[in-house]
Amino acid sequence: MLEPTFSLGETSISACQTEYVTHLSFEGPCVTLSQATTTLDFDTAGRGLLEITTAVARWVQSTGFKTGLLTLFIRHTSASLLVQENADPDVQADLERFFARLVPDGDPLFRHRDEGPDDMPAHVRSALTAVQLSIPVANGRMALGTWQGIYLWEHRKRPHRRQVVLHLMGS
Repeated sequence: MLEPTFSLGETSISACQTEYVTHLSFEGPCVTLSQATTTLDFDTAGRGLLEITTAVARWVQSTGFKTGLLTLFIRHTSASLLVQENADPDVQADLERFFARLVPDGDPLFRHRDEGPDDMPAHVRSALTAVQLSIPVANGRMALGTWQGIYLWEHRKRPHRRQVVLHLMGS
């Protein structure tokens, strides 16, 4: 079995994006993988789902990658990320109603209420969902299904500015 050799190529750093080039050499042609990162800011209107698919897709397209794996990570403990249906708004409303029943605001079970009765329920909602997503990139586009969209799910009642870190590895 052939052992791959790894060598780190050029590294360039800018204020909003870091890009690394790594070469993985096997016997035969060289495969070049690159990675790019950025952070996107989103202002939420308070509790609910905010579709961020278009902003993420624009960034993916701007990288020029044709294939790879996109990772999204939200830098907060009271919001989450979700891939969900983007055609029928009733799906979003139903999800919100389900979580309101599952983790109600002001539940006496919770001691942590430093920022109000929705504080600890927001943390629980985030723990039950996801703070990180992985989405394949093929032909320069995210390989989402026809009815799938990427959502930032704000679990707090009041508006917040949320940051989502994007990392794309591929070529």
